Amino acid sequence: MTQLKCISPIDGTVLAERTGASLPQAQTRIAAMRAAQADWAARPLQERIDLVMAGVAAVGAMNDEIVPELARMIGRPIRYGGEFGGFNERASHMAQIAETALAPIVTGDDATFKRYIKRVPHGVVFVVAPWNYPYMTAINTVAPALIAGNVVLLKHATQTLLVGERMAQAFHSAGVPSDVFDNIFLDHDTSQQLIADRAFDFINFTGSVGAGAKLERAAAGTFVGVGTELGGKDPGYVMEDADLDAAVETLIDGAMFNSGQCCCGIERIYVHETLFDAFLAKAIDIVQGYKLGNPLDSNTTLGPMAHKRFADEVRAQIAEAVEMGAVAHIPTFAQDDGGTYLTPQILTNVTHDMRVMRDESFGPVVGIMPVKDDAEAIALMNDSEFGLTASLWTRDIARAERIGDRLETGTVFLNRADYLDPSLCWTGCKNTGRGGGLSVIGYHNLTRPKSYHLKKVTS
Repeated sequence: MTQLKCISPIDGTVLAERTGASLPQAQTRIAAMRAAQADWAARPLQERIDLVMAGVAAVGAMNDEIVPELARMIGRPIRYGGEFGGFNERASHMAQIAETALAPIVTGDDATFKRYIKRVPHGVVFVVAPWNYPYMTAINTVAPALIAGNVVLLKHATQTLLVGERMAQAFHSAGVPSDVFDNIFLDHDTSQQLIADRAFDFINFTGSVGAGAKLERAAAGTFVGVGTELGGKDPGYVMEDADLDAAVETLIDGAMFNSGQCCCGIERIYVHETLFDAFLAKAIDIVQGYKLGNPLDSNTTLGPMAHKRFADEVRAQIAEAVEMGAVAHIPTFAQDDGGTYLTPQILTNVTHDMRVMRDESFGPVVGIMPVKDDAEAIALMNDSEFGLTASLWTRDIARAERIGDRLETGTVFLNRADYLDPSLCWTGCKNTGRGGGLSVIGYHNLTRPKSYHLKKVTS
């Protein structure tokens, strides 16, 4: 059996180790969950909602333990307080809209026929969650899937082995049966075999493009729905009439928060040439003020990256860019150890010939380029294989809407960035993936339509 190890980025020690389930063990677990699904779906909607929200509250009750645990697993500083705010906000919104989102669509009810479309659960939903925001990304699917009447098996990334255990413990303590929601430890090969064998009825995956491609190949020919959120290279565009201070503060925070390890983090910024110098000077001041260090220290504002291999990739992208003519503006921090602790970096004189402006960095680095007009900015923003979010900065909302209509992206932000609104569909295009979570569309993706065409006996 495979041993799964979480290596703490703080000091390289083994924080947690778990044994992956064998294929027969996983098949037995899934069979039990499948057998429980019909009874769960038959429970009243409000009962399912209440149980899910009780599970959410039980996670919140663990927050004092979860925050330092997250710091040890992924390096996020404890000063930021964990993820329960967003975790609760997303679950709460999906609970609030459930009755309307899952209501039948009535197309006719007269003396002769009753016709309607119901939303019915898929059955067994497999959620493969990432390590960077392990609670919030998981709840995006777990809460609405359960509320809609599915049973859910959660598999977390090895870097966050303890998260799925925590969630399962909390939900079970709140009364959600273990055959309705549970955590499992699996290696990649076993996961892919289960998918290929059609063990699941819907799969939601958040992670890398490469892993997403393998998952889709495993599911090929099974006709099982797959929702994916994969890589990103999200741009920001600062127009000449923008609130400069707000733009700098928000975009640089969006680039550097969580050591740049955010799905919708800002990885490239285009600034109107008239504001470029001022924007750059303010950005440098902000980044030079960060305190890189142990995330368990309340004074730390920037922790280590979650794994040395992630930091190595960012260092390689920066070095390649500088060799090609980019200018690095942040001197190496004293705490930069060449491992997981990495100096945040701002690059200028960058071009799209450089990997740092094309490939996903997923670290504390951002390239900034001047642009002369909207047309140039739009062309550069669209010059990417990814499409998750784009952040626009202007006082003219109509202009932003016109630009947004031309962008190849899942979400358009105006005067904000790096936020997930649960009332909106969280979705992407191109190599960022397909499908959509949260909002009413999230419920549609976690259920299937079932039509009823009922002829009444009139004599």
